[in-house]
Amino acid sequence: MDHHNHDHDYMVMTATMASEGAATTAAHDMSGGGHHDHDHGGMGGCKISMLWNWNTIDSCFIAQSWRITSAGMFAGSCIGVILLVMSLELLRRSVKEYDRYLIRSHAAKYAAAARPRNSADTSTSGYAPDGKGASVAVSGDLGAVSGGVGAVPGFRPSVLQQAIRALLHMLQFAVAYFVMLLAMYYNGYFIICIFIGAYLGSFVFHWEVMGGSTGQTSATENPTVCCG
Repeated sequence: MDHHNHDHDYMVMTATMASEGAATTAAHDMSGGGHHDHDHGGMGGCKISMLWNWNTIDSCFIAQSWRITSAGMFAGSCIGVILLVMSLELLRRSVKEYDRYLIRSHAAKYAAAARPRNSADTSTSGYAPDGKGASVAVSGDLGAVSGGVGAVPGFRPSVLQQAIRALLHMLQFAVAYFVMLLAMYYNGYFIICIFIGAYLGSFVFHWEVMGGSTGQTSATENPTVCCG
């Protein structure tokens, strides 16, 4: 009988301890629930949001190592974002300028081959580069331009030239991809910095001659105006 009572008391005590442990665990989860959710949603304390936000301190971008710990660090990050977008516009301009350089070089070689072998004979017609990537027809004196545009045939870049063109495109694509990743954090300050960088980059690196023999403008060459 005593043994039965002992077992009964042990079972009651065990059930009581189990219920108290469950209650303690539940209370701990409720009290620390916000912290748990914060760690889960913020990757170890980082503030990460997929909605529009104005987070500054404890915000993380791209990697957990890029964690904002002070107002100065956030200001420096904003300046870095502006410079990153400006570098994208610089790469866009570099791609166009390198293509124009290849066209000018090809036109100059074609014009040189079209000139008469006897440079003293100035009565023979030929072609001369106009300095803007095209050739113009000349007659009589080789220095007198008749005004007609010569038909310079197209050409395929060499392997090295195409490798450089592909490298510039890859760099442009990579920078544009990182800009897109930064925009996906929906941080209002960073998005404003992206807009500022696009404005400054376009102002500085796309200030070029329009009309004439230059062909299309920058806007028509990049109709999407986005991210490379």
